[in-house]
Amino acid sequence: MKSNNSVALNTLPAKAFSSRESILLLLLKLRTFIALILIVGFFAITVPDFLATGSLVIMVKHIAINAFLALGITFVIITAGIDLSIGATLGLCGMIAGWLITKGIVLPMFGIAIFPSVWVIVPVVLLVGALIGAGNGWIITRYNVAPFICTLGTMYILRGAAMLTSGGETFPGLQGNPLLGNTGFDRIGAGTFLGLPYAIWMMVLLAMVIAYIARRLPFGRQVYAIGDNERAAELSGVKTRQVKILVYTLSGFCAAIAGIVVSSQLVASHPANGTAFEMNAIAAVVLGGTSLAGGRGTIVGTLIGAFVIGFLADGLIMMGVSEFWQMVIKGIVIIIAVIIDQTQSRMQQKAAVVAQKALIEEGSPAKS
Repeated sequence: MKSNNSVALNTLPAKAFSSRESILLLLLKLRTFIALILIVGFFAITVPDFLATGSLVIMVKHIAINAFLALGITFVIITAGIDLSIGATLGLCGMIAGWLITKGIVLPMFGIAIFPSVWVIVPVVLLVGALIGAGNGWIITRYNVAPFICTLGTMYILRGAAMLTSGGETFPGLQGNPLLGNTGFDRIGAGTFLGLPYAIWMMVLLAMVIAYIARRLPFGRQVYAIGDNERAAELSGVKTRQVKILVYTLSGFCAAIAGIVVSSQLVASHPANGTAFEMNAIAAVVLGGTSLAGGRGTIVGTLIGAFVIGFLADGLIMMGVSEFWQMVIKGIVIIIAVIIDQTQSRMQQKAAVVAQKALIEEGSPAKS
């Protein structure tokens, strides 16, 4: 398929890319930002108090959960991979936190149970999420398993494990017990700083860290190189296997953050938490301009994509649109986003060919 496109593009004259097409390409690149403005404008007109401070804080708090997952999976998709297990990782990590708070670590040989503090529980849960992601990356790279199949299998394993931790029941009362010294978990989801929930600050901090990694560190450049051409990246010295494992590790780590925040906000853990959350995360990444074929995408775009999905979902709820129609609308948005992404890819390829031909013609000697 690629060869047919390249042949067609190679027959283009050097001046074939018009200013009109250049403007269209620019609009395609800015599509997520434009969509965000249109959605906010539409709901601001049709929904009373949509832009009220209280409403915005609540919506952004909801968006933060999807943003955690989307930010983590962005690098995975840039490498032309996928991670369908992040929703299940969220659920299992929340259940582990609930287990440690309500059941503790039972030592039957001593007849006691140890209840760790929140300062121990949070790092343990984050480590579990990172190890799950690393396991995905190891299987994918070691046995050359397709990411879709590997993470689909992992999703079922993790969802089943979450059910087994409590027999399918909820761990309630995660505020802890002062007598056991394990209080404070609920503050993660309910606490505020400068009037904004901790979840929003965590979202901003995580986005800044991952954006810095993507733009400033060699690891970020290696991720893009693998997505663009994995074989070429390997020949240039990039340790593709290690980079991929780290990419999936980051995805699992971010899913664990989301699991902690969700359980803290609900003050309860349920094994079904996070069901289908991976779909919203993938939608946010694709809407943000990250190519499913790999090699292209930005962290800022992903964050804007998460806001588009979040504002769209909450706006439809505030309008009273049924959940069934919400699913239909969200599906249509995802399909349109993929079509636009493919259009942008073709136009960028055409622009690159035209620019290359123009340089060749400028450098060639004038014919007499």
